[in-house]
Amino acid sequence: MSRGRGRLRIYLGAAPGVGKTYMMLCEGRRRLARGTDVVVALVEAHGRPRTAELLEGMEVVPRASMLHRGSVFTEMDVDAVIARRPSVALVDELAHTNVPGSRNAKRWQDIEEILDAGIDVISTVNIQHLESLNDVVEEITGVVQRETVPDEVVRRADQVELVDMAPEALRRRMAHGNVYAPEKVDAALSNYFRVGNLTALRELALLWVAGKVDDQLDRYRAEHGIAGTWEARERVVVALSGGPEGDTLVRRAARIAGRSKGADLLAVHVTRADGLAGADPASTARQRTLVEDMGGTYHQVVGDDVPTALLDFARGVNATQLVLGASRRGRFAQILSRGVGVTTTARSGSIDVHMITHDRVRRGRDRAPSRAALTRTRRVAGWLLAILGLPLLTLALHPFRDGVNLPSDILLFLLMVVVVALVGGMWPAVTAAVLGFLLLNYFFTAPVDRFTIADPENLFALSVYVLVAVMVSAVVDVAARRTREAARARADAEVLSTLAGHVLRGEHALASLLARLRETFGLASVTLLERTGEQGPDDQSDPEAWRIVATAGEVPCTCPGGADTDVVIDERLVLAIRGRLLEASDRRVLEAFAAEAAVALRQDRLAAEAEQARPLAEADRMRTALLAAVSHDLRTPLASAKAAVESLRNTGIDWSPQDREELLATADESLAKLDRLVANLLDMSRLQAGVLGLRLEPTALEEIVPRAVDDLGPLSSRIETDLSVELPEVVADQALLERILVNLMSNAVRYSPEDRKVLVKAGEYGDHVEIRVVDRGTGIPPDAYDRVFMPFQRLGDRDNHTGVGLGLALSRGLAEAMAGTLLPDETPGGGLTMILTLPVSSRTRTRPEVERP
Repeated sequence: MSRGRGRLRIYLGAAPGVGKTYMMLCEGRRRLARGTDVVVALVEAHGRPRTAELLEGMEVVPRASMLHRGSVFTEMDVDAVIARRPSVALVDELAHTNVPGSRNAKRWQDIEEILDAGIDVISTVNIQHLESLNDVVEEITGVVQRETVPDEVVRRADQVELVDMAPEALRRRMAHGNVYAPEKVDAALSNYFRVGNLTALRELALLWVAGKVDDQLDRYRAEHGIAGTWEARERVVVALSGGPEGDTLVRRAARIAGRSKGADLLAVHVTRADGLAGADPASTARQRTLVEDMGGTYHQVVGDDVPTALLDFARGVNATQLVLGASRRGRFAQILSRGVGVTTTARSGSIDVHMITHDRVRRGRDRAPSRAALTRTRRVAGWLLAILGLPLLTLALHPFRDGVNLPSDILLFLLMVVVVALVGGMWPAVTAAVLGFLLLNYFFTAPVDRFTIADPENLFALSVYVLVAVMVSAVVDVAARRTREAARARADAEVLSTLAGHVLRGEHALASLLARLRETFGLASVTLLERTGEQGPDDQSDPEAWRIVATAGEVPCTCPGGADTDVVIDERLVLAIRGRLLEASDRRVLEAFAAEAAVALRQDRLAAEAEQARPLAEADRMRTALLAAVSHDLRTPLASAKAAVESLRNTGIDWSPQDREELLATADESLAKLDRLVANLLDMSRLQAGVLGLRLEPTALEEIVPRAVDDLGPLSSRIETDLSVELPEVVADQALLERILVNLMSNAVRYSPEDRKVLVKAGEYGDHVEIRVVDRGTGIPPDAYDRVFMPFQRLGDRDNHTGVGLGLALSRGLAEAMAGTLLPDETPGGGLTMILTLPVSSRTRTRPEVERP
């Protein structure tokens, strides 16, 4: 019998060591005790004894062995797990990257195959491995997470359980040796596992799980048709109309939301379904920025019935409170209609509605200036047709008035009114209708040639004629107006869409905005002005009171008074336009441009400030580290050398030749350390300042590598080289290349076991040569690869007397200065491999390209 798709359960943690694997194994043993068929598909104990104890007695599916770069690795055997057909499979580390050559690149893809086979899976993952949070985690911890899993994979899980632990408790676990090996604890506690980092990661995990819980609740409410509000979490919705009271409403709603911990603030603006009328774009843009600055989100919904649209949105987001502004309509208008606020309150049900007063209450709505639906030429033609056309029609029908009945005359006059409406709009048509009524009454209604109507039916017919004529005129006028508005809205939308694409393509935002505005309206110049001092009574025409922030076009405007059109953005910014007067209908798009220009200016200034602060922060960090190096690491070899020299100078002690030789060796070694340290500090300073001198020339590795090995002194006996005599020359500075190799080899020797040698080998791959320095030490985790190249870092090294950790940072800087790269990689079987890549010299003879292993 075939099974359906298996169910996925994930234990999510904020950081390594919180107990995800332990909880997964506990759940597995609980199910095993209940009689469920549970197997361990893959679990990494990482040397943790309590985790290993839980594995005892559980069935473990043997792993698959794979050969990669001459070494054997093991991965989960997906086929074996599927063939075993258990009810539940335990698979650790959801975000793990499989060995190259595996069927799937990622372990979560292996899990998908197991789930498709109808097997339930329990797995684990840390919050830092979620793809959407990768950049956030890097900013918090300074570590790039190379192993990630798509958020959708975790969101699709049938159950996500948070494994939570306080930062202090996790650090105690680490200090007790329950997470990492003792030699790695100090470095981990002082770097990735700082209290601040763990607190931030814990908050990310809690918020992510809370978001998934919200999704599950929304899905449950939708599946069960629950329309009522469940007050599981405070959500405050503020309704914005785009009017001047919007700022007051947003701030009040933010204060209401701030009274409840974790409350959400949402702003919503309802636009008409036809999109032809709406709020002032500049006002809505400003209010949207205000909402986002206060930690809220801005939403826009479409609906002709504002109360219904507001309540539908509020119930859709499970809102608990709704903030509305008191009506701006006058008393007479409120008598005729209840208004949005009253109607919304009556229909709100369990949602609390706050009616907020403001300084615009009952002052009436700000009406946009009237826009003529038709051109001036058509309106004039309509009036002429109404005034002259109906008398001409009367003259034409007069000879036949005895043979044509009144209904036929009314239809012909109605046809003329429709023509007038089509040509000239509503008012010429209404005038034509009234004039037609009079002409029909006098010339064609008995008794003729008198303004008297004898038959009541004729009076009724003429009245209907006038009514129909007025209604047709109104419909035609509205259609013409809507057509014009639709055309303008489409043109405005195309302009703003083109503008958005222009900016998003990567061009300078502010300059792009001004240039696009000038091109769109055919202007001579567009200038963004900023007030230089406090606002004065007569500074609109004073060029000294304004500063040009940005301009596009010809001669810029130096003050708002010299512009043909100006838009006040705020108290300090004005957009000045020169070239021609713009129509009132263009004002809305112009204000939208102005609002975007203010945002672009702010972004440019923030980016400039950040760019200026970056080198200052880097220089300050470097200065602080250098001072720390001088105060500590320079003092150690100096003290050793001084003690040895003073001992030799002491005439009161008769040193034996062996003691004297040992003291001299101590002084020599200390001075050599001091020389290397000072050289590294100076070179790092030159790299930071960009003044490192280079002498690039063709260089033979078979000459440089032996010299670098000899420079290691006694440590050279622990180096093994494997260089081909056919290696091409590389482009490098010989002295700096030797320096890089010495740093890499000395670092590798420090972390390699005493009985294992460090291997240095090189090979040609296309247009570059790779030099590999391979050690067999404990290695470093992949997520720490970038951190080891940061100055003043010695990852996992608790010996503070061996230097300031500049070796790898300097080596990478020197390699990049020579157009090369320096990257770490895992040594198959354990350890770390540093890969130095340098370009091949152009004078080297052409060889066939060698395929990379």
